[in-house]
Amino acid sequence: MFSDEPHVEEMTLAAVMAALSDPMRVAIVRQLAAEGERTCGTFDLGISKATRSHHFRVLREAGLTRTRAEGTHRHVSLRRDDVDARFPGLLDAVLTAAEREAGDQRALAAKADFAVA
Repeated sequence: MFSDEPHVEEMTLAAVMAALSDPMRVAIVRQLAAEGERTCGTFDLGISKATRSHHFRVLREAGLTRTRAEGTHRHVSLRRDDVDARFPGLLDAVLTAAEREAGDQRALAAKADFAVA
C-alpha cells in the first residue's frame, strides 16, 4: 500500500465523487471492475503517460484504487470491498450509469454511421 492510499475510515465522499467526476477516471474504474488488477502501462487510454499517472494518483488518493509495486511495474486494483464498506451501493450505481452512458454513445455513433452511409 502506498502512503497516500487512505484507510477505509479516512475515505471521504467528496474525494471519491471528485475522482469519479472525470470520464477518463471512470473508464479506468470500469476496466478495473471488469478485468481486475492490471499494470499501469496496459491501459490504452489515448493519453500521455504523465496524464495517465495523474489519473491513477487521483483515484489512489481518493481510496478507489490500490497500487502495489513489483520491480519497475505498478499494479493497480479496484478497492471494491473497501469502497462498498464505506459507501454501500456507490460503485454499483456509478458503474451501471457509466455502462448505460457508454451504450447510449455507441448507439448514437451507430446511428451517425448509418446516416452517413
